[in-house]
Amino acid sequence: MSGPRIRPSTGPAELPELVAIWRTAVAATHHFLSDPDRAEIESRLESDYLPAVDLSVAERDGHPVGFSGVLDGRLEMLFVAADERGSGVGTALLRHAIHERSVTEVDVNEQNASATGFYLSRGFDVVGRSETDDAGRPYPLLHLRLRDSQGATEG
Repeated sequence: MSGPRIRPSTGPAELPELVAIWRTAVAATHHFLSDPDRAEIESRLESDYLPAVDLSVAERDGHPVGFSGVLDGRLEMLFVAADERGSGVGTALLRHAIHERSVTEVDVNEQNASATGFYLSRGFDVVGRSETDDAGRPYPLLHLRLRDSQGATEG
């Protein structure tokens, strides 16, 4: 299987397909989320979260299989369709975010051990922790920074 092609999002018409990817990814990796919190986050994806970031889409055979969102050098989101996990899609999206979008930081849910391991194995280090997520929900976040960038970023 060849690697995915990474491209910019085509815009609002593509957002429902990205939400569908998000849904499968979260079902596979975010078992800690309560059903009401999951529904609330999903209800805001198309209107608030996805339009707020620079979206890149990974596709195979012309079909989206994952996406990432970047804002101001931070990876705000990276989701891979559940049936594509372990196929290199996440690595390709992360590589693109680092090299093409100058990403040096990412937050990851502490309860998502697979995501934490993914980032740690790809050059990120934990540099902090918050007790809650950005919306104040009881999901601790680990703050990670790309190892090569620590001398170049402020604190």
